[in-house]
Amino acid sequence: MANDYLSEIRDVNLSYLMIAQQMIRDDRAEAIFRLGISGEIADLIAGMSNAQVLKMAGCNVMLSRFRFNDTAILSTLLRDKAGASNAPVHASIIMASQAPEAMV
Repeated sequence: MANDYLSEIRDVNLSYLMIAQQMIRDDRAEAIFRLGISGEIADLIAGMSNAQVLKMAGCNVMLSRFRFNDTAILSTLLRDKAGASNAPVHASIIMASQAPEAMV
């Protein structure tokens, strides 16, 4: 079962890196915002070769991460049934207020 998870993590990582590269190449500023990454990380991802993407995708941890660090904010968005159509807008506002992540 652990091997299944590792295989699925690899697939998710590969998809994430490929779409991230495309987004960065198409519109760097928008990609930085949507991915929640710093400009330096965006430059590194955009400059990765295919071999580097495959190698990085094969690591045993998820490269993308859940962007809500505040349980109260996420709970509020999930509970807001009356304004469900506004939930994506609220989520964008909240994520825009958070600083981009830097890989340490």
